[in-house]
Amino acid sequence: MPELAKRALGRTGLEVTILGFGAMELRGEPGGPAISDHQAEQVLNAVLDAGINFIDTSIDYGRSEELIGRFIAHRRSEYFLASKCGCVPGAPMGAEHVHTAENIRAGVEQSLRRMKTDYLDLVQFHRSLTRRQFEEHGALEAALSLKKAGKVRLVGVSAVLPQLIEQIEMGVFDAFQIPYSALQREHEAAISRASAAGAGIIIRGGVARGAPTDWQRSYYMLPGNTMRERWEQAGLDELLDGMTRAEFMLRFTLSNPDLDTTIVGTKDLGHLRENVAAALKGPLPESVVREAKRRLDKTGSRPLPLNQT
Repeated sequence: MPELAKRALGRTGLEVTILGFGAMELRGEPGGPAISDHQAEQVLNAVLDAGINFIDTSIDYGRSEELIGRFIAHRRSEYFLASKCGCVPGAPMGAEHVHTAENIRAGVEQSLRRMKTDYLDLVQFHRSLTRRQFEEHGALEAALSLKKAGKVRLVGVSAVLPQLIEQIEMGVFDAFQIPYSALQREHEAAISRASAAGAGIIIRGGVARGAPTDWQRSYYMLPGNTMRERWEQAGLDELLDGMTRAEFMLRFTLSNPDLDTTIVGTKDLGHLRENVAAALKGPLPESVVREAKRRLDKTGSRPLPLNQT
């Protein structure tokens, strides 16, 4: 059986599969659709059985951490585990985050208990903060202390422009999780800069949260019908050559040479199998990527110049 390709996560040297699993879909009600324990157990084990070794979750994602601990803690050696900090334990999804040393420590300790593990491979600040915000209440110092203590191996940020540039320059973060897809290429140049600085690159939104197959789904950071308009204006259906839209999107994302992994979430076993099959095909042909970018540039899906952030 073919195996998913792996790439080194920046300067860490740790190898992660190019396709990761985003566990937000396991959050359950009220933040998301209902999911049974049986469904969660099936999906999580299927993720590992498919060879995916990167799982991304958060305190904010409802029952996600609890389900990971319940159903795959016994397989802990098989996966790289990433969660978030700054979230308030027990608060509902979307609640205000608190960036104090005390809350960072409390959040990590809760994640360790929930997921029945002695360490997180990566803890990421769930908000893209400025240097001042990282430092003023000891949040960054607390995260780095947890790293020294071995409770987390790496510290990163779920990052966006313009703060991302300052975060790269700080030189303390091991990885950045950044939104990117064919329809949202604004961070393309920033991704290259972060990678060149040695940071691991984790892409979120790499298939635009399923938008190409269901335009009614909401998408963060892009207003209204922007996703659909960009797709249609670029005439991307003309480039599919037998691919589904979702496969095209995922393989376009995998074509970014600076990507180390992209997290794609689902609670549907069929969708998981489709994602794995697409990832096994690898990046799109270079000629297709060039043509897609040429078309997308005209729609507004283009890299944002870093000197304009």
